[in-house]
Amino acid sequence: MNLRLVVENFMKYGVLICIRCHDYRRQDIFLATLLYALVPCHLFVAYIIELGAAQHAKGALGRLKRSDSAPTRDPFRVSRSFQATWYTIAWAHGINATFCLLVTTYAVYYHIHHPLIGTICQIHAIIVWLKNCSYAFTNRDLRHAYLFPQTPSTIPEIYSRCPYPLNVTISNLAYYWWAPTLVYQPVYPRNPSIRWLFVAKRTAECFGLGMFIWLASAQYAAPVLRNSLDKLQTMDVASILERVMKLSTISLIIWLAGFFAVFQSVLNALAEVMRFGDREFYTDWWNSPSVGTYWRTWNKPVYHFMRRHVYSPLVGRGFSSQFASAMVFLLSGFLHELLVGVPTHNILGVAFLGMVVQLPMIYITAPLEKMQGVNGRVLGNCIFWISFCLVGQPLAALLYFFAWQGKYGSVSRVKV
Repeated sequence: MNLRLVVENFMKYGVLICIRCHDYRRQDIFLATLLYALVPCHLFVAYIIELGAAQHAKGALGRLKRSDSAPTRDPFRVSRSFQATWYTIAWAHGINATFCLLVTTYAVYYHIHHPLIGTICQIHAIIVWLKNCSYAFTNRDLRHAYLFPQTPSTIPEIYSRCPYPLNVTISNLAYYWWAPTLVYQPVYPRNPSIRWLFVAKRTAECFGLGMFIWLASAQYAAPVLRNSLDKLQTMDVASILERVMKLSTISLIIWLAGFFAVFQSVLNALAEVMRFGDREFYTDWWNSPSVGTYWRTWNKPVYHFMRRHVYSPLVGRGFSSQFASAMVFLLSGFLHELLVGVPTHNILGVAFLGMVVQLPMIYITAPLEKMQGVNGRVLGNCIFWISFCLVGQPLAALLYFFAWQGKYGSVSRVKV
């Protein structure tokens, strides 16, 4: 956006910034606060489940030692016991995590009107759901290594600082709850001290970028979206394409500001307060030579979760890497639809479809990444940016906004 576009926008629409114009309700604030307080309780339930599992594992190992039936002498008995116990624990964790997500989704879809408040609630619930899943899966692996010490293990050396079942404590879970990661570990690399000036800078960045996103959304994105409604109703394809291209600029700016606010400011500030040592929340995704590279680099916490708990287990069980990748994007598509469709009260399937469509895009651009020279990588990067700027975000935003307007009218009482 240059100065001419700023002046042109002001002359055409005037000042559209209005705090009191947003149609949020007291019930939205009350339910959002209630959900924020109650959703983490499911992590405490997961702790209770794992505490029972740890006690059972210690008892089973003790009985084997007392009966002089070490795991090396009767491995099948211990294996059967472990599997039977894991099925029970898995069901308990599954019900707990699913209930967490279902309750939040129901409350947001039927009782929270404002889409931004609903989106914040859904993000929080999905994060807790992912943390719940990782807590259950990792403790299962640790329990298996505890019961079968003679079996070759891939448990990292750092875990020996807090071996199972000593890791199943409230303090350990509380740190994981607030740590900027979705993958549970008994021990994380820690920094020796907190740099409070660093925290203050990141916090200031977050608030500044939040204000910028709000101003850009209200002053620039909202008019373009509203002016696109009649074009969508009449299915004027040429005008719709023109609106998508016009929206792509401001949507990209807002997305980049949001990305920096979350992955550079919020996560680094939280990591500093928690003295969390691993700060690689993203790498240079903007240089991605293929669509696949982008998905592996732009959101490292989610990538690590999917690789650790979805992709690698499937490949380890004999499934092909293509099938494992498809499962990753199907799960990601489902979560994206929950994140976008539920707060807007319109389950269109566009967010889900947008993730599924990434698979053929990955296969198309993967050979370009491996070509000799820079031409293939440059072409792959161009394909990524075109799909990212023109096809992905602006089109999805336009469709969900159109569905919202058709169902409720504007979320803001400002008329353009």
